[in-house]
Amino acid sequence: MSRVFGSSYFVARVSRMHGGAQKVVYKIECSNGFSCVLYVWDLSMNYFKEEKANEDINEQSYGSHLFELNNRYLTQHGIQTPALYDLNKARDRYSFDYALVEYIDGRMAETYFHHPELRVQDKVFQRVGEMLTAMHTHERHVFGKANANESSMSECHLLQMENAKVQLAYASQHIEKISSNQSKLLDKLYELESKIQPRQQYGFIHGELGPDHVMVNDKLEPFLIDIEGAMFYDIEHEHSFLQMRFGDFYRYLKNDALDHDRLLFYQFHHHVSLTSGGLKLLHRGFPDQQFAQGLADYQSERALRFIEGGTKQGV
Repeated sequence: MSRVFGSSYFVARVSRMHGGAQKVVYKIECSNGFSCVLYVWDLSMNYFKEEKANEDINEQSYGSHLFELNNRYLTQHGIQTPALYDLNKARDRYSFDYALVEYIDGRMAETYFHHPELRVQDKVFQRVGEMLTAMHTHERHVFGKANANESSMSECHLLQMENAKVQLAYASQHIEKISSNQSKLLDKLYELESKIQPRQQYGFIHGELGPDHVMVNDKLEPFLIDIEGAMFYDIEHEHSFLQMRFGDFYRYLKNDALDHDRLLFYQFHHHVSLTSGGLKLLHRGFPDQQFAQGLADYQSERALRFIEGGTKQGV
């Protein structure tokens, strides 16, 4: 702290913030009233470290290099995200990378779901919608990370196709109803993918944009957080996740120009992937076991609805 900010910045208090499944986050408060956030990318504390070791370069969503890359890209393009004060990748004293980042004095967007004033709700989610539209409007013909410049022969949705197969296999080992319907679920995956028409136009997406990944300051301005997974991709991947996470408030974020077939494919993929994700958190000692179990149970039921003729109802 003293090296980055000066000798008058004495650490008075350090407290762990919302517990993510990948990086560790702390709030640092100084005796002079200044506060900032400490991000720690310690793979030993990542609940998905096994997957990270084998992740496709176009799907990577962990690491200080991606945070630095996406922080720079979003900032340069006017998309608000907490400022990066300092990033230490030397690993001379510690075996992990860490960063000091701007502290946004506010609340997560999800707390505004229950705000008593409709005027305030409107302002917050309209601004989130405007930010989202601005981000998705940044397009290019190559999918992948912001610094990727080589065109791929495949399409990005095929990465999710392969991932869904892997996650379905994992879930079938632990949920009887998934196991007994595994072949039908796999058939549904192929059916949904077969309807997708070729495309080489990708928007910049967050990658996992839930209402807990948007901080809202006291001026009701939204800021994107947990940005490591941001990339150029099908925006339907983002919108299918937004529909699920924002519920009724998705009306502020909707896009009427989406490809319906891609949307359905990504919806199904999310349900399968999140079923597996919940199970892995459950099996790997995630502190909130009730959340992990609930995630696996709910998402598995949503996936099974697709083979019961439920695709028309969306997520």
